[in-house]
Amino acid sequence: MARKAKQPGFEDRLKQLEGIVSQLEGGNLPLEESLGLFEKGITLSRELQKSLEAASLRVSKLLEDGREAPLDDAAPNGGEEGGGESR
Repeated sequence: MARKAKQPGFEDRLKQLEGIVSQLEGGNLPLEESLGLFEKGITLSRELQKSLEAASLRVSKLLEDGREAPLDDAAPNGGEEGGGESR
């Protein structure tokens, strides 16, 4: 549980960013507060981007490990062979 308090999950950080965007779009904040929220939003955005990149890498790795052989077996039967008949 201490881990959760230390760094919120992806969805929680995304909600925080959405809240910041809503506040900034409202345009009713003083300049200094807007700048502070903007900085926090940029930080959250970068953290979220890193999380998405890490998740994408994990998915790619799982697909490579688990699907490489079946995709190779299926491709000659139905995938690219139809387009190669014009040879």
